[in-house]
Amino acid sequence: MERRTDLALEAHELRREGGKLEGVESRETQVEGFPLTTVRVTGPDGARALGKPEGTYHTLDLTGLERREEDAFPRSVRALAGLLSPLLPKEGDVLVVGLGNRAITPDAIGPQAADRTLVTRHLIGMAPEHFGTFRSVAALAAGVLGTTGVESGEIVRAVSDKIGVKAVIAIDALAARRVERLCATVQVCDTGIAPGSGVGNHRFALDRESLGVPVIAVGVPTVVDGGTLAADLLEEAGAKLDPQALTGAPGASLMVTPRDIDQRVADLAKVIGYAVSLALQPELDLAGLEMLVG
Repeated sequence: MERRTDLALEAHELRREGGKLEGVESRETQVEGFPLTTVRVTGPDGARALGKPEGTYHTLDLTGLERREEDAFPRSVRALAGLLSPLLPKEGDVLVVGLGNRAITPDAIGPQAADRTLVTRHLIGMAPEHFGTFRSVAALAAGVLGTTGVESGEIVRAVSDKIGVKAVIAIDALAARRVERLCATVQVCDTGIAPGSGVGNHRFALDRESLGVPVIAVGVPTVVDGGTLAADLLEEAGAKLDPQALTGAPGASLMVTPRDIDQRVADLAKVIGYAVSLALQPELDLAGLEMLVG
């Protein structure tokens, strides 16, 4: 069966087993003490091989945050802000969109991160003497089709057109192949995102083509597909596996998530919200941001 993942890093790991891929470049570095893997899809051959649009995909390993390493939170925020800053236009309004359903914890990373983002658009208009130097930022938790009756992408397009933003930052939950990457990695890319992709429910894509402005996507894997997990566990145990053996099997369509998903989502939502805010308001430091956001 096809292993399912939304991470470009894992798609590259799966496809390169037969050798180097044309149109794909990969580099491993470190930032703020955290491992960083950057995959660049540079041509149509690479896009077809990985099933990803051409662009840059950063995967930041924040396992140290989960282990509560020393200064892990501020280092995580600075590392993620440093990845976001070069992808953003230097000026203009920015809309931060938290995708997902806040009533379902593994899908709530987007709305919770939007809650943790410093919004300034209204403050600049109301008190320019105090906030006139801030960048104009608006935030939106768009909800999901099942609760609003409207596609998230349609809501985002309407709002972004109305307020005339120069960029959109979309935050969403993803699916990973490896359990150890759940709530321990963050993917940042400049190619946009399709709401619902983490659970195989692709919707209206949020990208430059659909919105007319750059869309930076921030994704956190919070679930792993049951069939993918079972296939990997069987292979690791040395079992010979028919690729189609698990297709349609009971449990193959389940989504598996960590037992402490509530705390992990809350932790990463705060990291992402703060990182987005620091990337957009570089004159602030973490202490100042905590006073404004809490």
